[in-house]
Amino acid sequence: MKSNIAVMGDPDTVTGFMLGGIKEGYPVRNLEEAEQTLEKLIKTDFSIIIITEKIGDEIRTTIDKLTKERTLPMIIEIPDKTGSIEREAEPLSKLIKRVIGVEMIK
Repeated sequence: MKSNIAVMGDPDTVTGFMLGGIKEGYPVRNLEEAEQTLEKLIKTDFSIIIITEKIGDEIRTTIDKLTKERTLPMIIEIPDKTGSIEREAEPLSKLIKRVIGVEMIK
């Protein structure tokens, strides 16, 4: 697997990443489009898929199902232009534990 990076999110976030040098950007506008795009990206040569937190929350079931089956690609959730979402558990901590098997403690 190559170390390619894809970004999936609202059009503004995707445009920002593409201006920053990410070559693979996938703007999505609704839940159905987000799920279809993620399932397509999982099957390609991406090692990292960056998605916005809002989209991640909307398709959490799909993300959990796909990440249970494999460690790569890593799905990293980032805030969108409106800012970060308040959560009980930090998705990045869960990602680190799943990928390297060690729980990060504050």
